[in-house]
Amino acid sequence: MNDKSGVAVVIGAGGGLGAGLARRFAAAGMAVAIASRNPHNAEELASGVESVTGGNAYGYACDVRDEIAVNDLFNRVSGELGEPDLVVYNASGFLMKSVLEIEVDELVNQWNVTCLGGFIVGREAAQRMTSRGNGTLLFTGATACYKGSANFGGFAVGKFGLRALAQSMARELGPKGVHVAIVNIDGEINGPAHAHEIPEKGIDALLDPDAIAETYLAIHRQHHTAWTHEVDLRPALERW
Repeated sequence: MNDKSGVAVVIGAGGGLGAGLARRFAAAGMAVAIASRNPHNAEELASGVESVTGGNAYGYACDVRDEIAVNDLFNRVSGELGEPDLVVYNASGFLMKSVLEIEVDELVNQWNVTCLGGFIVGREAAQRMTSRGNGTLLFTGATACYKGSANFGGFAVGKFGLRALAQSMARELGPKGVHVAIVNIDGEINGPAHAHEIPEKGIDALLDPDAIAETYLAIHRQHHTAWTHEVDLRPALERW
């Protein structure tokens, strides 16, 4: 696959995995659109990616829960950079709370970002990719995709749904030339949010976002006769 003419869209980008994905795709020669609800964060991250990789990255604002906003994002990216070859849905809500205490609006908000947003973005990307017969759509999963742990019931509801969505889309869209896969991150990712934990846990206990990004790019580059649908990633030190 020739990445040099490719366009990648990373939706849900922060200083951890989102930044790692954007850096890797840009380093591979792809034009990278970075989407976040906060336009300042997206533009700042894009600038950082360009300074590190020398590649091309652009920041966009998008609320994944809004169909019109998602459609507008794809129209802008397609008009300014070209039709996306690779779309990563990395946005996610998070809810760690006892099921005895979860409020309905908390569960709904978490599900809207984690699962509904994945559907809205996935459908928009799929409609464009199937029309030309190729493309890659990747979802970022988690341990909660396949294990509902105590106090993670609210989070697991959204991630279980995202995994089910990815499976259904893969079975429907694969024959149409669109590669759909989900990468389950089984552990904590090294990034700004976990910087204070490194001395205590050791850096090898956290997933390296740049190492994770290598797997995403490898999935995108797979030949259509040997596609991966689901893969889980964890540190060698992670108990599972």
